Amino acid sequence: MSTTDHSQGKAKRILSGMRPTGKLHLGHYKGVLENWLKLQQEHQCYFFAADWHALTTDYANPSIVQDTIWDMLIDWLAVGIDPEKAVVFIQSEVPEHAELHLLFSFMTPLSWLERVPTYKDQIEQLREKDLGTYGFLGYPLLQSADILIYRADGVPVGEDQVPHVELTREVARRFNHLYRQGIPPLFPEPESMLMPASKLPGLDGRKMSKSYGNTIELGEEWKTTDKKVRQMPTDPARVRRTDPGTPENCPVWDFHKVYSTEEERNWVREGCTTASIGCIECKLCMLKHLEEELQPIRQRRMEIASRPDDLRDIVRQGNERARHEASRTMEKVRKTLKMGYRV
Repeated sequence: MSTTDHSQGKAKRILSGMRPTGKLHLGHYKGVLENWLKLQQEHQCYFFAADWHALTTDYANPSIVQDTIWDMLIDWLAVGIDPEKAVVFIQSEVPEHAELHLLFSFMTPLSWLERVPTYKDQIEQLREKDLGTYGFLGYPLLQSADILIYRADGVPVGEDQVPHVELTREVARRFNHLYRQGIPPLFPEPESMLMPASKLPGLDGRKMSKSYGNTIELGEEWKTTDKKVRQMPTDPARVRRTDPGTPENCPVWDFHKVYSTEEERNWVREGCTTASIGCIECKLCMLKHLEEELQPIRQRRMEIASRPDDLRDIVRQGNERARHEASRTMEKVRKTLKMGYRV
């Protein structure tokens, strides 16, 4: 398995995307967007709204993309994704992705797609949806096209997505072997850039997910966040205020590990185990840090949302920059495949 740490500085061009299937929450911020903020300082980054990928599981309800895509892009800008440093664009506005995906589908063995671990896993997890479709089977190959159309050197992923990058490397090797023998390869073999996983769980201790109803949305009002945190479950051993507890048995403790200072965590541990503080005091200590982080993001979010024309201009320019690079790649692909006969 080929992986690289982004801190080593080996990767020069980075590609990453996010599906617009719902409102972004704190888990997205801690798990993906904070990593993007670091990457855009060090590398040439392409960040895209993967609306076609959203349709692989939500093809029966395409309106969800229209309902959420602009909110998602607003969130990206609000947390600090900088369109001057990174290319921010919408996947379907660069049709070259689809063209390259089609050409790759002719040369990619079916068995390569069927062995991708997430294929069977997601069919099992999403039983309520009919995923026995060509598009769902082929979505890892569309990801390969997303990556290779920009000849990306690196792809930031979690461990579960490493097999998708490995597939991309195989596709690149196969294309280069079939069509570029005796000449320099067209496609690089991108590296998996393992990103640190988010250490922030949901409000109930499980993974933060809209399907669990345990999220803190980036765009919700502070009073909503405040209420959610105050109502978080705590150590079940603390039935009464005077009952001592164990921080490791409380979801709030995981938030303290992310947001609070070491001194505050020591105070919480001492107060919880001796019952010298109550659960609301513990939560208020963490809430102040959560407010310090989220309120500036939400203020920027309101400012960006109030200027929809500016937002669309940013995305339009990003689409054009992405399309320019993608068209350069496709010209080389068509020439390689002896398909350069456009009139």
